[in-house]
Amino acid sequence: MCLDSERRTKLTRKTTKPAKKPAAKKSAAKKAAPVKKPAPKKKASAPETILLSRILKSLDDDKAEEVVSIDMDGHSSLCDTIVIANGRSSRHVASIAEHLARRLKEIGYGTRPVNGLAQGDWVLVDAGDVIVHVFRPEVRAYYDLEGMWSVDEKPARTRRAVS
Repeated sequence: MCLDSERRTKLTRKTTKPAKKPAAKKSAAKKAAPVKKPAPKKKASAPETILLSRILKSLDDDKAEEVVSIDMDGHSSLCDTIVIANGRSSRHVASIAEHLARRLKEIGYGTRPVNGLAQGDWVLVDAGDVIVHVFRPEVRAYYDLEGMWSVDEKPARTRRAVS
């Protein structure tokens, strides 16, 4: 009799538990994913122009010569703008780049990678959306970055084919 009474209490406890509500049925038809439209060409946003103006001001403060900025929109996904400048000597080139990197860090752009400081012939400062090249005049004439990236204009110099 003990077993029957224990079974009865277990059965009654099971039946007295509240019944679970049936789960809502999911619709059989899945919604189609929205088609993404190509993003319109963006114009230079405020942070990009602020960064560029701060870079140009820093170069001007350090007396960089022949400063040129090239808009890279549509030419490269590497950056939005390239800035090219001259320094009078290797020491001046390295000083311009060091000051620029320090000023960018002070205004909140973080530590910026700087390449070529040891030689001082060609120093590159990667400021994210803007890449800054600082050259000695002879090195700048040799590499001719303006001619390479300014595809809309006639190159500054043309090379003869060697036969």
